[in-house]
Amino acid sequence: MDGLNWRKSSYSGNGEACVEVATTADAVLIRDTKNRERGPVLRVSPETWSAFTAKIKAMEGPLERP
Repeated sequence: MDGLNWRKSSYSGNGEACVEVATTADAVLIRDTKNRERGPVLRVSPETWSAFTAKIKAMEGPLERP
């Protein structure tokens, strides 16, 4: 997964308890920041990612941490 431009959400603050996302021509890749080097990477289509982010944006109220 070298050479990808991984980015964190601006909502993640300074902590490492978040996920990072990278995009390629045909996929969106998601990984846990706590295990960048050897952890699993979730791969979804751009259409799936777009539908997911649209649902999140449509939610009312602030996102709460458990």
